[in-house]
Amino acid sequence: MRSGLLVFAMSAVWLCGSGPAHSGPCTAQIRELELKIAGDVPGPESGPTGTQTVGAQLHRQPTPDSVINAEHAAYIDGDAAIEQSKKADSVGDATGCNQALTEAERLYEIEN
Repeated sequence: MRSGLLVFAMSAVWLCGSGPAHSGPCTAQIRELELKIAGDVPGPESGPTGTQTVGAQLHRQPTPDSVINAEHAAYIDGDAAIEQSKKADSVGDATGCNQALTEAERLYEIEN
């Protein structure tokens, strides 16, 4: 359900943002990343990831609520990284944009 909503939201953003062309230093890379994310097949292997918790290192089983909370936090972090790349891109900050894209790719486990 979340992945379907994510694909819909990203499609809407892409369509609404297809007005006058503004090309920053990494606009193409941002679009490519968004298309890769939108093309992910929904399931446990898709979406952003977070860091391993101490509880997981102590061989504790996650609860359904802890899994939901971790997924929610990972999506917030992933979306924030993409948004940061767009902000940097809009002001022509290639370094900041590339750093934010690298973070988003790490969170979504996307290889270049």
